[in-house]
Amino acid sequence: MKRLSISERPDWRERASEYGFRFHTMHGEPYWCEDAYYQFTLGQIETLESVTSELHQMCLQVVEKVVNSEALLARFGIPKHCWDFVRDSWRSDQPSLYSRLDLAWDGVGNARLLENNADTPTSLYEAAFFQWIWLEDQLNAGNLPQGSDQFNSLQEKIIERFADLKQQHGFNLLHFSCCQDTEEDRGTVQYLQDCASEAGLENAFLYMDQIGLGEKGQFTDVDDQVISNLFKLYPWEFMLREIFSTKLADAGVRWLEPGWKSIISNKALLPLLWQMFPNHPNLLPAFFADENPPALDKYVVKPLFSREGANIRIVENGQEIARVDGPYGEEGMIVQQFHPLPKFGDSYTLIGSWLINDQPAGIGLREDRQLITQDLSRFYPHTFIE
Repeated sequence: MKRLSISERPDWRERASEYGFRFHTMHGEPYWCEDAYYQFTLGQIETLESVTSELHQMCLQVVEKVVNSEALLARFGIPKHCWDFVRDSWRSDQPSLYSRLDLAWDGVGNARLLENNADTPTSLYEAAFFQWIWLEDQLNAGNLPQGSDQFNSLQEKIIERFADLKQQHGFNLLHFSCCQDTEEDRGTVQYLQDCASEAGLENAFLYMDQIGLGEKGQFTDVDDQVISNLFKLYPWEFMLREIFSTKLADAGVRWLEPGWKSIISNKALLPLLWQMFPNHPNLLPAFFADENPPALDKYVVKPLFSREGANIRIVENGQEIARVDGPYGEEGMIVQQFHPLPKFGDSYTLIGSWLINDQPAGIGLREDRQLITQDLSRFYPHTFIE
């Protein structure tokens, strides 16, 4: 795994505008960067593919264990009135679209799972589409070694999955939704809508706060049309605590992502994985903070519901060496053994490994000068060579 300098495409900002990539710079800071790229070997990509597949199957085994235990449903912070809703989503085999595993790896040794973004993973547009455009442009310009490729079948697999949801699962109309006032979320959802349209799946958009409640308890859109299938870029841990959550079981909606993703998008996943698969080479020791975890020289404290690095702390020899503030923590904490991200120059690099329909489909890389990857951490493209 190498970080190599490369000339930026002179017109990449115009290309971004052309393709609707409006969040390539956020709050005055660069988010998309292409003054360098990461190069892997084919063998390294095959390793990532294999590790991603195995870890995902292990996570699904956690779901099976949790839905059959009231104690674990409570431990995962799932409100009691939603237990049957979550259980039923799993037992009725509600389909999933995508997930992203965050991995620490430098190309040698064992990749380690840091967490699973199984519910509302972002950076999809950048990984699936814009870094592929970068690859084609740089190959055409002769700026990459001959034979350079990219681990990226994301767009193809997303379109295939939407076609499958229509043909095999009876999705005739799919509503899409996210919060207002977040250009990144709206851009990600628009990209997914475009993929759905490409697959021939009719779709419509509304914001989360525009979802209404019909006379018979169904969720409705702004035209009072009943919502039967809904993709939401909105976390389950929020939804399960809102007043509409009492209507979830009866509303008749098929959700993307399904309710069972509330289990594996939760940091409680990490200690449970460690209990079920102790000493697995791709896992880090992890424990619930209130269960007298063993003493660790260097560890990370994570809230069950943290997103984009919020409320995460890194402790070394009893001293806090890094932290990010935020709104989480009351729901409980876990402790995970610290594992360093590979460092290139002055930045730490994280691999986001994507799955579509339970199959590994590509990667995206994020960089940050801080130890904790956050929402504004920079995105860099990648290639691999044989």
